[in-house]
Amino acid sequence: MEKNNPYLFDVFNVLSNIGQTKTVLLNKIIPSSTGSKLYAKTEGQNPGGSVKDRPVLYMIKNALEKGLLKKNMAIIDSSSGNTGISYAMIGAFLGIKVKIYAPSNMSEERKKIMRLYGAELILTPAEESHDGAIKRSMEEYARGGKDLYYMPDQYNNPYNPLSHYETTAIELLEQTGGNIDYFATGIGTGGTILGVGKRLKEYNDKIKIIAVVPDNEMHGIEGWKYNYSFNFEGFDHNKIIDDFIKVDTEGSYAMLKRIIKEEGLLCGFSSGANVCGISKFANKYKGNYATVLPDTGSRYLSTRVFIDL
Repeated sequence: MEKNNPYLFDVFNVLSNIGQTKTVLLNKIIPSSTGSKLYAKTEGQNPGGSVKDRPVLYMIKNALEKGLLKKNMAIIDSSSGNTGISYAMIGAFLGIKVKIYAPSNMSEERKKIMRLYGAELILTPAEESHDGAIKRSMEEYARGGKDLYYMPDQYNNPYNPLSHYETTAIELLEQTGGNIDYFATGIGTGGTILGVGKRLKEYNDKIKIIAVVPDNEMHGIEGWKYNYSFNFEGFDHNKIIDDFIKVDTEGSYAMLKRIIKEEGLLCGFSSGANVCGISKFANKYKGNYATVLPDTGSRYLSTRVFIDL
């Protein structure tokens, strides 16, 4: 741990505000009469409004401890939205500058939230998707160098899945009494499914880990990658993920509306997609399912899905 780092005390303080989100049963979506249950972790309860608070805290804490992030440096990375908000929030709390590259078609609410926290937001062409934002952030990082920037690199940083291995998975096991047969979630960076999946399999190797993925490249599920890959040291997806299930955008949107109107939970697009995938899988395989509802729906109110509600 780097000595005399002015940020370390503060980052340990913010730790107590992240995690320990509630797990609820979605009884209307999957009634107990079907022979299955669906446990959902409400990650919108995190202070930054999403599950991304967990890996961002872990990555920044690790960087501070190792002296990779110092005074007068800035955090730089790409994001489709939620990770950028978490960087901006924690950066504001610590007094660290944050620069985020993001696709221009990200929801207006997420742009505003990042800017309100004081982050510098650079929008990249929508047609380049998140890959364009990744490329441009890497180019700027190369120009500025390690003395000017710290890049957490959420797609390759093992502290991303480690945060879920040490917190999200443990909370799920405690809150469900370990009563889980399947854990299913989508793939953005892959940190959630690999971190939670690895820990659940260590608890019970009979638990099946299901990746929920979009059915085509031009999907409308913000934050999810169609051409996904996994690059986290210590988290071998071949030993963690047991199966994949595809979901379509419209079906995911329809499920999101059901979650809001029937379960009374205001959450975002990926929550609808996760539950849509589970409902398909549960039609074939009975059991106790667990997932995460990754964020709050309040940051998508200007989008067509919520306008149509």
